[in-house]
Amino acid sequence: MSRILAAAALAFALLGAAFLPAAHAAVNLNTASRDELLAVPGIGPTKAEAIVEHRKTHGPFKSVDDLKQVKGFREKLVERLRPELSVASAPAEGAPKGEAAADAKARGATASASGRIQDERPRK
Repeated sequence: MSRILAAAALAFALLGAAFLPAAHAAVNLNTASRDELLAVPGIGPTKAEAIVEHRKTHGPFKSVDDLKQVKGFREKLVERLRPELSVASAPAEGAPKGEAAADAKARGATASASGRIQDERPRK
């Protein structure tokens, strides 16, 4: 009988967790596309484009506070958006991305200045 109750409790716990809102990751100001920025409540098309343009012109953001330098972002808005945003270093230009980078790293390969992956292992 106690096994049945334990199984039922576990089933309800798992079922309940399925209906909870998923935790979302903060949007990285240095890597987010215009469309990813549009997904943040409070950022519309004009502000998203301003962020992308500012990043192209001035380089990566060092902190979320740097957003105050972008036209249309006042201190109150930045504070309201802070939980939704993050700042991490932008990937180096020409660096392999995603699975290609993980695969290259696993093989002991590096990216050259041209962005091509070069294998550092000695040839047989």
